[in-house]
Amino acid sequence: MAITDWPDDQRPRERLLALGPAALADAELLAIFLRVGIPGLSAVDLARTLLARFDHSLARLAAATPAELTSVKGIGPAKAAQLAATLELARRGLHEELRQRPALGAPAAVRDWLRLRLAALQHEVFLVLWLDAQNRLIADEELFRGTLTQTSVYPREVVKQALAHNAAAAILAHNHPSGVAESSSADQLLTQTLKQALALVDVRVLDHFIVAGSVPPLSFAERGLL
Repeated sequence: MAITDWPDDQRPRERLLALGPAALADAELLAIFLRVGIPGLSAVDLARTLLARFDHSLARLAAATPAELTSVKGIGPAKAAQLAATLELARRGLHEELRQRPALGAPAAVRDWLRLRLAALQHEVFLVLWLDAQNRLIADEELFRGTLTQTSVYPREVVKQALAHNAAAAILAHNHPSGVAESSSADQLLTQTLKQALALVDVRVLDHFIVAGSVPPLSFAERGLL
């Protein structure tokens, strides 16, 4: 049955206008973007198929390549490009919020941006958010990239980049492709090593986030691990 044949209070667009976007399921929001389905599938059904292709993970969908998107029947190059552009706008919007507000004053934006940036990656990445004396974002920088299980992070290089950006503080982040957002003893040791190294050049480490799958990023500061 086409969405136009549904009762008004069940149509995604009408529900969004009446209740707000937060009231809709992921598939309903995606269906509004898709607008139409294909023969045999409504826009909502197509949205569910698309989400299923990426294990029902919005993070994985956000990181999908055009080729991966168009592998789903009903998603052509134009729709894939539109979706990629929409997701990139979301990333840039969060990034802009980080630049305009102190990072510690926008913890939700930090977490959301890190999830969009790191959650779906199949390799481990270590990045740093460099902040000024007012904790405003100067730059975000991927410093190291590793395998699925480990990455090598060199404190000297981190300190070198801190000086290059004239940073006063830093937020560290890396992902766990395994999907488990828990800190290992190696993660904790690395955090303390970097904290001590950066302290030598008067750069404070405000937090270290571990991003994994669809769960909220783990904060070392909140866990008392800093």
